[in-house]
Amino acid sequence: MKAFIVRFLQNDSGATAIEYGLIATGIAIAIIAAVNGVGTTLSGTFSTISGSLK
Repeated sequence: MKAFIVRFLQNDSGATAIEYGLIATGIAIAIIAAVNGVGTTLSGTFSTISGSLK
């Protein structure tokens, strides 16, 4: 049982998975922020075009 606990404590694969998860979360937040910014800009542009066509 002691050998199992020592092996478990030395295993770093879980930490790597958590780090990759944090990186993916950061990238997702950046993409969402960029899409929201572009969406707002496009909405204004389409509103301007729509107003010009009337």
